[in-house]
Amino acid sequence: MSGRAQLMWDEAVTGYDFGPGHPMDPVRLALTRKLVGALGLDRELEIVAAKPAGESTLRLVHREDYIEAVKAASADPAGADGAYGLGTVDDPAFAGMHEVSALIAGQSVAAAEAVWRGDAPHAVNFTGGLHHAMPGGASGFCVYNDAALAIARLLELGAERVAYVDVDVHHGDGVQAAFWEDPRVLTISVHEHPRTLFPQSGWPQETGAGAGEGAAVNLPLPAGTGDAGWVRAFHAVVPELLAEFRPQVLVSQHGADTHFEDPLAHLAVSLDAQRAVQVACHELAHEYADGKWVALGGGGYAVVDVVPRSWTHLVGIAAGKPVAPETVIPEGWRQEVYARTRELGPMRMTDGRWPVSWSSWEDGYDPADRLDQAILATRRSAFPLRGLLP
Repeated sequence: MSGRAQLMWDEAVTGYDFGPGHPMDPVRLALTRKLVGALGLDRELEIVAAKPAGESTLRLVHREDYIEAVKAASADPAGADGAYGLGTVDDPAFAGMHEVSALIAGQSVAAAEAVWRGDAPHAVNFTGGLHHAMPGGASGFCVYNDAALAIARLLELGAERVAYVDVDVHHGDGVQAAFWEDPRVLTISVHEHPRTLFPQSGWPQETGAGAGEGAAVNLPLPAGTGDAGWVRAFHAVVPELLAEFRPQVLVSQHGADTHFEDPLAHLAVSLDAQRAVQVACHELAHEYADGKWVALGGGGYAVVDVVPRSWTHLVGIAAGKPVAPETVIPEGWRQEVYARTRELGPMRMTDGRWPVSWSSWEDGYDPADRLDQAILATRRSAFPLRGLLP
């Protein structure tokens, strides 16, 4: 196995652009890539620009009629009328949409291939993690589901157990749907409660069906959950499930929209807690998946203050060169931020909350605490289906 992790990047991914005023501003991708370079991390990895996912690959998850609809909307955006979720407020059609969506998917698929074949121990595609796209429709700013496609490609290559851990603030509904009846894929989503957030799914009772019963796990957290609760919830559920499942590859999705500054959600998580969970995913991949780790981006709409720092931490961890939280951000990057956005960029790679302290589930729980009630509901719904004690 090569000792160098891979960072998937092609400048053309910034063409994934739903237009002015849309929350999914591609400047977040460009600024992340610039910050990775400004901190010298690109010298620590192999930078790879993979080919777009071809139609046979897209069909591993997506229906042929949907792919044709994306192509048609891509060629004639004005003709998109909301069918297949295209041409909506969330997913406006734009010229070249099929091509750039396939390009992002291609990066995640190539990342999975590289890790599976041993060409790289870890691979990061922070442009990916578009977890809401369904087999037959666009949803929630997502056109093609690169996370599901990467997992489907791993199965095609012979993987028998793939774990998917999603810590985006929104439920990873599209990935769950793609593998709802497939026992080879364990999907775990830790997200804000569906009562208060799109897509209004991801209840503890959603555990898979048929042969896949028990292969979907959902941990919905109360709005307002902060660092200690979020990290506690992650550790109360994820490690035990991975220890039981023993995945051959860990695919994780690191949407940065759990942050307290994110405008589209209601958790109160800091950059430092996000970094703590990224570190945990890296460690869990080594403990249970022979070090094979594919890390993806996802949501995140505080496009200057949060997203670039969060995903740069992710890249550093995957590269084996984690960025110290107290690191001062280079002035050149902050000038780039101002030139592009007329906003002032952050000064350091921390929100001032490192190290994050949290209490272990194993030390006991409070049945009157809303967070602990949420954890317990998930454990009671999912754990017995996997032969684990709730």
